[in-house]
Amino acid sequence: MAGRLFASRLRPVVQLQRCGIMTLDRIGNRDVVGFGYNGEPSYLDRVDFPCPAIRWKENSPDIMALREKEKGDWKKLSIEEKKALYRASFRQTFSEMEAPTGEWKGVVGMSFIFVSCGLWLYMYFKVFAYPELPESFSLESRLAQLDRMKKLDMNPIDGWNPPGKKYY
Repeated sequence: MAGRLFASRLRPVVQLQRCGIMTLDRIGNRDVVGFGYNGEPSYLDRVDFPCPAIRWKENSPDIMALREKEKGDWKKLSIEEKKALYRASFRQTFSEMEAPTGEWKGVVGMSFIFVSCGLWLYMYFKVFAYPELPESFSLESRLAQLDRMKKLDMNPIDGWNPPGKKYY
């Protein structure tokens, strides 16, 4: 029973209109008013492409009455009616689309979390996982090695050695 219910819900009801094949499940009884951004009947608020393919709100009796009144003289419409008509067609104004969302705060916060996790992981490995450095890495040991190399005259640097002449 549940399988048939989900199968019938997923099966799109296809209707052919002036802009091609579209699914009624997705748009309901909204008006198709144009081609849209990519030719599909979908609603996108974009600054670079301000004409969506369908209207934002579904048709209701009060919106349909406003649309009939819109066909007449626009001077007879009040400001609230004009705003209601705009909001029936579009979800956001341009200033609302371009307003900052504050998304950068979450990105910076997640970046700090990842960096701090990496630092804690480094400290864990430094303290618990890696063995201690050998004695030869200490400053005293390296200075003793250098002194021994000088005393044994290992790889001396005497200056420029012209070809054909040997100084040793």
